[in-house]
Amino acid sequence: MRTVFLTLVYKVGMKFFLQVIIGVKYYNKKVLKNQKQFILVSNHNSHIDTMALMVAVPFRKLHKTHPVAAGDYFGNSRFKAFLTKLFINGILIARSKEEKGEFGDTIERLSRKLAKGNSLILFPEGSRGEPEKMQRFKKGIGVLLKQNPNVCYVPVYTNGLGTVMPKGRFLFVPYESDIYFGQPTYAKSMEVEEIAMEIENQILKLKEIFHEKQRNNELEDEQLK
Repeated sequence: MRTVFLTLVYKVGMKFFLQVIIGVKYYNKKVLKNQKQFILVSNHNSHIDTMALMVAVPFRKLHKTHPVAAGDYFGNSRFKAFLTKLFINGILIARSKEEKGEFGDTIERLSRKLAKGNSLILFPEGSRGEPEKMQRFKKGIGVLLKQNPNVCYVPVYTNGLGTVMPKGRFLFVPYESDIYFGQPTYAKSMEVEEIAMEIENQILKLKEIFHEKQRNNELEDEQLK
């Protein structure tokens, strides 16, 4: 039942809205099909990032894929927490030591989810920054992968979603946006800071590759005119 509900939300309603109305384009999302479990790790500019990534998750894995959301924002009321769990399938976590009493130990809770075969969606910047400007990654993703070296991560670069739904606004603006998936990868280091830096560099490489292809396409278009 849960799978059917999430499929209707993301594979029908949200997919149509994002791809047809807004204009979001996906690249290389097929890499998720053959992965039984993964952690999607992406840059973060907008609340719509989460929904856009859920659209890309294969429908058989939707009910076992959990975006990680800030408890102080998405769980500051029972109704908001209910909606987050119902529509986003999210896990509410603490962003500060003061919140741990309410939401529990973050890494421990996420590790338990991974141990049960679930997948996660994480934004290591911790909060939405300025559109198209990446902040330094927090080390939590490094701690999580160090404790779960058997789980692969998939780097994701999103472009333009910060314009679709800018921080502080709740109206969607149609704007061509892109989501570029990298290759599933296992952490190469066992050092927390190195893992976080490795993933950050992977996403920066995706950004460079994507924009290089975009420039080449624009040059080709100019030459054909």
